[in-house]
Amino acid sequence: MDSPLLEQDLIMLRPYQPTDSDTVLDLWLKASIQAHDFVPETFWYEQLPAMRELYLPQAETLVLEENGHVLGFASLREQRLAALFVSPSAQGRGLGRQLLDEAKRRRDNLELGVYRANTRAVAFYRANDFMTLEETRDPHTGQTELTMHWSRG
Repeated sequence: MDSPLLEQDLIMLRPYQPTDSDTVLDLWLKASIQAHDFVPETFWYEQLPAMRELYLPQAETLVLEENGHVLGFASLREQRLAALFVSPSAQGRGLGRQLLDEAKRRRDNLELGVYRANTRAVAFYRANDFMTLEETRDPHTGQTELTMHWSRG
């Protein structure tokens, strides 16, 4: 009989290293395109330089890997969960929850932005005790974006 703990033992959460850049960006791009099919793919390709040069270097990023393969990452900037992405091929295994739990362990409050049309992500954050604070329109995509907040206790 397989034990779920055996699978967990193979997974490691570690700090992002600059050598992770290409792998993390490739994962981000694939996951972004899949999760945001309501936004043109070209938008995500146009965001790659800013992700590489600004967002990743300025954030505290955690990488989740299994047997040396990056399966997901989460980026924190102050009290903001700036990114949480799991490889499309590894979704549904609880990896996003592991990343989110670690982010919560590191902060007393978290805020994030998520497109309302990304119903899977909205449901995930709500199931993990995030509350919607406001709705705004993203000027870059025209999509409605929810600002969500979580606070310890």
